[in-house]
Amino acid sequence: MLSGAAIVAEAEARVGVGDSDAGLRTNLERLVASLNEDAKLPAFGEASAHKALVDRTADRLEAIKWLRNHPEIGRETIAQPVFLTGLPRSGTTFFQYLFDRDTRFRLIRSWEGITPSPPPGYDAESVRRRKAEETERRRQSRPHIEGFDALHLMDADGPEECHAFMEHSYAAAGFHNLFSVPSYFDYLMTSLDLTAAYRVHKRQLQLLQWRMPQPRWALKYPNHVIAMRNILEVYPDARFVMTHRDPVQTLASISKMSFTLRGARYDKPIDPKVVGQHMFDFVRRHIDRIMAFCTSPLGSRVTHVDYYRAIDNPAKVVAEVHASLGIDTPPAVSDAVAEWHRKNPKNARGANSYALEQYGLDRDAVADRFSDYMRHFDIPREQEGLQRVTG
Repeated sequence: MLSGAAIVAEAEARVGVGDSDAGLRTNLERLVASLNEDAKLPAFGEASAHKALVDRTADRLEAIKWLRNHPEIGRETIAQPVFLTGLPRSGTTFFQYLFDRDTRFRLIRSWEGITPSPPPGYDAESVRRRKAEETERRRQSRPHIEGFDALHLMDADGPEECHAFMEHSYAAAGFHNLFSVPSYFDYLMTSLDLTAAYRVHKRQLQLLQWRMPQPRWALKYPNHVIAMRNILEVYPDARFVMTHRDPVQTLASISKMSFTLRGARYDKPIDPKVVGQHMFDFVRRHIDRIMAFCTSPLGSRVTHVDYYRAIDNPAKVVAEVHASLGIDTPPAVSDAVAEWHRKNPKNARGANSYALEQYGLDRDAVADRFSDYMRHFDIPREQEGLQRVTG
């Protein structure tokens, strides 16, 4: 059985400091309870979950130690961050890579997500070692997950999403993609203090930019959509860029991804229909948060991106997003976006095929359930959207 107390104690012993972040222990205990009672992991899956939670807890404690020794880190200003978000599998990673062509923005690197300490501005020599370690980690992970390259666009020194930083406070909705933890996900959506979680998130950004040029952060994570009000409490001048794609397609894709990721943690087949029901609820609750925020006065903070236009003419769409953020688009940036798109066409790293019916869900019923969202943002069904830009 997993134990929250054992996880924290091991991380404290590794780092050499006590856990002074009040309030996060409840998040961990609710996650651990759900892993024990809902996920029912085999021994190797339980060991893997324990290690991952110790590692992320240790990362958080390392940050606490750095701030104790260098309190000026806590005075670092995170100015006008841009949160790149949208339903999972709606093109957020694609758009993140487009943003990464623009050197005016700072994105979390893949190796920073897993090993954020020591701060790169303090220990530049460690950067080379951490990049090499990340390359080796990815090399070792590939044989264990079918279709790894097609499943999720990622590179050893590429831009990374905020999932690991949300794991630090045990507040990552993505836990429900990795594990069958419905009771934890319900707790996250109803009771977890997401504002406190984003304060931990901010602390990691402060560490990463300390003693470095002051960037404008671009921070990608689909699950930011469930916490946009909380994000504004921590980052009052934040802006959001939100991608929109047929939710029938995104639901099919996130079901495939969750089925694959969860399956890697078991020694026997898992039920795809259970995954489908979990992911239907997952997407439904994300959409509810999107609609509540975007139809409120705060909705003016969001720039909306049509996925189908973005994959057809990314340079034009990026320029439109820049304009909405009050900045220009230098020719060099437009050229870099177009060049990256040319070198990375759809399915360049393998086809990612999936069908909603595999997960016990009906496409028309799903489209009907999410019709208000689709009408509000003029989101077409997948084939219609592709035909709009090719026909």
